[in-house]
Amino acid sequence: MPDAMNKVLMYTTQVCPYCVRAKALLKQRGVSQIEEVRVDMQPAERDRMIELTGRRTVPQIFIGETHVGGCDDLIALDQRGGLMPLLQAG
Repeated sequence: MPDAMNKVLMYTTQVCPYCVRAKALLKQRGVSQIEEVRVDMQPAERDRMIELTGRRTVPQIFIGETHVGGCDDLIALDQRGGLMPLLQAG
């Protein structure tokens, strides 16, 4: 059983296959709670996401205070072995 994990925040839309893939990968790595911000339902949140990340696409994933990026970035981070250490809360 892993110790406390960093909070995961994900900007998503309802019909986004990359969002689904990213959530599935995080769940496989033991993340039980993902705070989802639906930018399709809350246009002001899309503006905030663009302001925070400089990107317009979803998902945009934050683990703790770290902006991981999108689904491909998350997968690449996991393949480099960087995801689990980031998930573990210090």
